[in-house]
Amino acid sequence: MPQIVFLPHAKLCPEGAVIEAPAGKSLCDVMLENDIEIEHACEKSCACTTCHVLVREGLESLNEATEKEEDLLDRAWGLEAVSRLSCQAIVGEADLVVEIPKYTINQVSEGSH
Repeated sequence: MPQIVFLPHAKLCPEGAVIEAPAGKSLCDVMLENDIEIEHACEKSCACTTCHVLVREGLESLNEATEKEEDLLDRAWGLEAVSRLSCQAIVGEADLVVEIPKYTINQVSEGSH
């Protein structure tokens, strides 16, 4: 079973986390099932960018991003080449290192940064 290392995030997991997760599950579901309360405003329907993550290691083991996901990612705060929407990123067989960005586009537009 792949091991996912979540880097520390000030609000969502200040200590970071190491979680074993089955292949075939979305990163968003893995986080929510392990008390990492990542925002998912569209209820995981690939209609927003609030669950945006940066996959620092193991990106190539995830399913390929769809055109819809890539179009949405263009609106994500802090977009990088390793960005994925966690509701669409399906865990493969390799270990991962994931960083949750400091802000979401909702927080930036609401002025909470």
